Amino acid sequence: MTRIAALRTAPAGRWSRPAIVIAVLSGLALLSVAAFLTLGARGPWSFVLTFRGQRLLALVLVAYTIAVSTVLFQTVSNNRILTPSIMGFDAIFVLVQTSIVFFLGTQTLALADPHMRFLAEVVLMTGFAWVLFRWLFLGEERSLHRLILVGIVFGIFFRSISTFMQRILDPNAFQVLQDALFASFQSVETTLLGVSFALAGLVSAVLWRIAHTFDVLTLGRSQAISLGVDYPRAVMTILTGIAVLVAVSTALVGPITFFGLLVVSLARALLGDSLHRHVLPAAVLLGIVALVGGQAVLERVFAFDTALSIIVEFLGGFVFLILIVRGAAR
Repeated sequence: MTRIAALRTAPAGRWSRPAIVIAVLSGLALLSVAAFLTLGARGPWSFVLTFRGQRLLALVLVAYTIAVSTVLFQTVSNNRILTPSIMGFDAIFVLVQTSIVFFLGTQTLALADPHMRFLAEVVLMTGFAWVLFRWLFLGEERSLHRLILVGIVFGIFFRSISTFMQRILDPNAFQVLQDALFASFQSVETTLLGVSFALAGLVSAVLWRIAHTFDVLTLGRSQAISLGVDYPRAVMTILTGIAVLVAVSTALVGPITFFGLLVVSLARALLGDSLHRHVLPAAVLLGIVALVGGQAVLERVFAFDTALSIIVEFLGGFVFLILIVRGAAR
């Protein structure tokens, strides 16, 4: 507990580094929100703010769910280069979309009730993740390496099935499917915001009740148990919450692999410590700046010449490679 206790001790009489970082990020997030809502606005403000406000809520929700799920997944896995998405859970989303087009046709994908599709995708992704986490994290002899291996194998298996079905599709159906498989921050189904916020809020309330265990869990299983944490129950609660948050963000905008790793790694680098009361808000604020600010720049400056998801995935993948190389060099 020495490391955590030392990190909690802030210098008296002045702002600490985490407080300054969070304050600056809060200002940048507010500027991003203001730019997104006002730049290039034409027409009545009542319409502009309502239309853009709904998209803003979706971007903020995605930033929150991905940032929180990534931080907590790295906490329970005790590894800073892993994210829930990289374990192959997004492959289920691809498989579901491909199966709908393959067996039922593109009209079914286009005309299906968005609420039913959303709930089905959330249930499938959450169920798979919960079973996998329970199997690999709670066993006495289960290891992180086995988790990575099984996650990769399942991801390859699901993607192989999806690829096989995609190769059989006619070109028109394949084109429709491709549009549904890439993350899109421009055309979000705003009617799903209510149920998305409800699920994210419920998960957040449950996780808040055990937030005092987050820093202790970073010390490892044996240390956490010796300090009185009900390790199996705490880990399964966190992992179930992670599964729901990832499923919500994926079903809402599509699969995003490296965005969480990007914002969490930047948050840790800026803060200089790993306390969850600092990392969680900093990662969420960075996510808001990246998504809301980035989307505002792409829409108003570059006129939709590129997709934000492509830039985010490129930068996140670059950060992932840097972390791997730095870890291998140590």
